[in-house]
This record gives sequence, structure tokens and C-alpha cells, in this order.
Amino acid sequence: MKPIKLLIVDDSAVVRQVLTQVFAQSPDIRVIAAAPDPLFALEKMRSEWPDVIVLDVEMPRMDGITFLRKLMSERPTPVIICSTLTAAGTQTSIDALAAGALQIVTKPTMGLKQFLQESAHELIQAVRAAAGARLGALRPRPSATPSATPSATPAAARPAAPLPAPLAAPAGAMAQTTDVLVAIGTSTGGTIALEQVLSTLPRVCPGIVIVQHMPELFTAAFARRLDSLCQLDVREAKTGDRVLAGTALIAPGGKHMVVRRSGAQYRVEVLDGPPVNRHRPSVDVLFRSVAECAGRNALGILMTGMGADGARGLLQMHEAGARTLAQDEASCVVYGMPKEAVKLGAVDRTLALDAIPQEIVGALRH
Repeated sequence: MKPIKLLIVDDSAVVRQVLTQVFAQSPDIRVIAAAPDPLFALEKMRSEWPDVIVLDVEMPRMDGITFLRKLMSERPTPVIICSTLTAAGTQTSIDALAAGALQIVTKPTMGLKQFLQESAHELIQAVRAAAGARLGALRPRPSATPSATPSATPAAARPAAPLPAPLAAPAGAMAQTTDVLVAIGTSTGGTIALEQVLSTLPRVCPGIVIVQHMPELFTAAFARRLDSLCQLDVREAKTGDRVLAGTALIAPGGKHMVVRRSGAQYRVEVLDGPPVNRHRPSVDVLFRSVAECAGRNALGILMTGMGADGARGLLQMHEAGARTLAQDEASCVVYGMPKEAVKLGAVDRTLALDAIPQEIVGALRH
């Protein structure tokens, strides 16, 4: 097989040098150029077009977002954002994901060279996943501001959703509940997929808990973006938050999230702990907790992403009586996680992305 042709675009000479050395370790990746800004990159691309681009967002002459939007409108190419963990950089990176970037890899402001060297495996895997991505499955939202979107409704103006009344608990027994819980796991390509699903949902729908593989600090900005586009109340989860109808809770980057029963209620707990399947948050961690506390009252959905995180957890949900769904190959950007779940026999139905919102709303009837 031909090696993956990679273009690095970053205004830091140190980053360009270290990334070039990192990718040189992999025989299936060939760095065709390392450019200090998008204008230099465009010059290089005239002679040889890359399979994947690793792109910084804050650069002189032309910023990464402008370059990305130009690229996606003229000749869509897989892009991985390599961004510094700053408040401004975080929001810009979220805008890049909305414009069609596949993934974020963070870089610190201090100890940069050591960090990039230690993250070599993550970087190489990200490039491999991007090279196999189906960009046709991406449907980035136009660059209009969120407030101009017809479905956007300020959170304060949204009507409260009616909540199902919990059943009374028998004397001496754990409180029972009829509350329906939806658990969603996703990774590469998931930011746009989640936007498409959540922005379609009405206010009256089951409570939703979500793991989207994303670095620390980025999930809060991602949740704010979704909240501005959805009728649902979308926010980054914190320990003690109740899973309510009309609400979607997103696991914070760098932390695991689990669901616990508190009487007849479901509440989330945010935890430290080692990565599971190389991820923190991990979809498996969330799904296993939902299998234990919600059983057949839950709906599990595994969407686009690389690897196998969530497949075994979805199987546990299936075995606990929950209904389980997987996004189909044709609508996935990366058909990795759903494919592994199907292979395990964990999936009741495989659906196109456009069909998933209807299943979530329908979960209230089940």
C-alpha cells in the first residue's frame, strides 16, 4: 500500500520539526511538506496533494479556520487540528470541528517537544484514522452564527419538558423508575454527527448522557455550541447532575462519567481514573454503568469513531435488556466502534444517522 501523504501546517518551527520526526517513525506515513502557514501550504499543495493535513488554528497571514473552510468548499481533505490548550484556542478549535475537521490533538504551552514525542502513538493513530475517513458522511453546518439557526432557542426561553412520574417504591425495596435513559458514545466524526442528531430532537425527549472522545477543556466549549443550536438543554456534566428529559449531559474531557441510581432518579458522577481503551472519558465506562443502573429502561447508541471503545459496554447494555443501536457504515465518518459492536452481537439494529433522532424520541414510548 502507498504511504499516507501528510502535510503539517504550523507557525512554530519546533512543532514542525518534532511532528516531522514523530511521523517519520511510521513507515505508512510520509510527510510531504511542513509549512509555516496556510499560504505556504497552498503553494506546496499545487505540486502534491496530501491525504491528511495536521493543522494549527492560530497562525499569521491566514488562520486555520479560514483555510479549513476554503479547503472543504473546494476540495475536501481530512484535517486534524493540533491546537494549544488556551481559552481562545479552544473555542477556535470547536469552530474548526464545526467546519469539518475530524479530530483535535492538543499541545501544551510548556514542555511542547516532550509532549509531542510522548503523544506519538496518538498522533500516528489519528492520521491513520483520518486517512480512512469518509468525508462524504460529514455535513458541516454553514458558517452562519448559531443565533441565526432556525432551531436555536435560548435556554432561558425554552419551555420545560414534562417529566415522567417515577413509580412509588415498594416498602423496603429500592425505588423503581420508569424514566428512560439514552446513552450515546462517539469519537472521530462524532462532533458533527452529534450536532445533526441533537439539533433535530424536540424539547420533549428522554434524558441523554454522552461520551464524545475529546480533550480536556474542549467539551465545555462543545457543549455550549450544541446548547446554542438545540432545543435541548446541553451542558458539560458535573457530579450530581440529574439526567432529566429534555437534557443532554456531555462527559468532561479528561474524566470518566458514570450514571448512578439515586432513589427513583438517575444522576451522573464524574470520576478520575486511568484511561480505558486508551480513552478518558471512555464510552465503555459510561455504558457499563447504564447497564447496571438502568437495564431495560435504557437505549444505547454507538456512533462513528475509530477503535473499539463502547463495543463491550454496549454488549453489557444489550444483555441487561436495553435496546441497542449502531450507526451504519454508509453514514459513519469512521466505521470502527459500531463495527466492533456489531461483531460482538451487541447491536439490535443498525441505522443511518438521519434515523437516530426518531429512535431517541420513540424511546419514550418503549
